[in-house]
Amino acid sequence: MFSIIFNKKSIAASSVIGLNERNIKLIYPNNPKKHYPLADDKVLTKEILHQNDIPCAKTYAVIEYNSDIKKAWESCKQYNAVAIKPANGCGGGGIKILKKNKEGDWMSSGEVITDRQIFQHMASIIMGFFSLGSHDRVLIEECIEPHPFFHEIYPQGVPDFRIITLNNTPLMGMLRMPTDRSDGKANLHQNGVGIGIDMNEGRLLEVYDGKKYSNHHPDSTFLVNGAPIPYWEEILEICISTAEAFPLNYLGIDIVIDKNKGPQIMEINVRPGLGIQLVNKTGLKEVIKEAI
Repeated sequence: MFSIIFNKKSIAASSVIGLNERNIKLIYPNNPKKHYPLADDKVLTKEILHQNDIPCAKTYAVIEYNSDIKKAWESCKQYNAVAIKPANGCGGGGIKILKKNKEGDWMSSGEVITDRQIFQHMASIIMGFFSLGSHDRVLIEECIEPHPFFHEIYPQGVPDFRIITLNNTPLMGMLRMPTDRSDGKANLHQNGVGIGIDMNEGRLLEVYDGKKYSNHHPDSTFLVNGAPIPYWEEILEICISTAEAFPLNYLGIDIVIDKNKGPQIMEINVRPGLGIQLVNKTGLKEVIKEAI
């Protein structure tokens, strides 16, 4: 959806960083491969976040073997909402948000889901369906309740901020939001949209849907362009603390704003995508040059 095609009307081609240049100049020199698992494995990521008192969702259970699924799930039934994720998944694949209805039944994407179906999904995660066929672990964690600010823009799903950092410095950001077509997912390649960010002012810019720019979400009339971002200074501080906690110098840090707890780290990425340049109509090369 978000193919990297630039023209003079959008971004100066000379300021854009392409895939090869990103790999050679940003990822390889700054992110030692031996440390990739710290970002790729959500369980390891959260261990470091917890150790450094960096705000993130509580971990309810980690399941490594099918034989442990039933017992772990029983311990999670006390909660009214949970997020089930593959530890090594990517792009939002395999994530299920479960919430109880008034009758106490678990709901997923608006439909009742049985324990059997939940167990089958967890077994699929463990067998590697969402992590390129390798054995994986199930992460069950606290469910984020999005801040009311996002409901004004679009009331469904969980939006998140992607902040690019280099040498512990936040360089560029965007807000990723679900749409009617994305089934609650905020990922750009799953029909979500990207909203640019003025990093200095902490305000939203235009919405990019992969084809065109607009001042509002495709499924809403709320004026997005110019809207101030709540907790912006705190978001930047948490990004810096997160970057300092990991032995990786070029990161894509994903942050959500919880209704009650404020900004929370969702995950980190050692190979952040380049669509953020299109969303912001700005090349990373230019931003890095100014930062240096």
